[in-house]
Amino acid sequence: MKTCIRILIVSSAVAVASLTAGPSAAKSRHAPLLPAYVEECGSCHIAFPGRMLDAASWIAVLEGLEQHFGVDASVDAKTLEPIRAYLAGTARSKPTTAGGVPLLRITETRWFRHEHDEVPQRLWQEPDAVKPADCAACHRSAATGSYSEHDLRLPKKGEAK
Repeated sequence: MKTCIRILIVSSAVAVASLTAGPSAAKSRHAPLLPAYVEECGSCHIAFPGRMLDAASWIAVLEGLEQHFGVDASVDAKTLEPIRAYLAGTARSKPTTAGGVPLLRITETRWFRHEHDEVPQRLWQEPDAVKPADCAACHRSAATGSYSEHDLRLPKKGEAK
């Protein structure tokens, strides 16, 4: 009887957790990368999964493509619309803003700073340091949208990136 009650309690907790997480959280965690997004954005940098910024931040990034971190990354409206829909649909549910302003850099989010607070400072500060936005330097499966700690490998001192 106790086992049945435990199973019922655990099942109920899982059901409630999945309902309160919302549909966006459930689908964005494992959403495959949109091929058009990988082709357009991944041609210059890793095609970051939508879950890394909220929808407001992604919209701000996409609205500024003509001056995208010093590069004109403009794309035509026909190409942009499915990318916009993909990023909005897989966006993080928690805000990625500072003072109410959408953040444009994933590396400036509270989530990123928390996840990387154990990274040795030498990785960011040495002359040949890894840039925080170079996810693939440590996350071996970043190009496929996987940032699992199981695929993590920190570069050794002096090791080529």
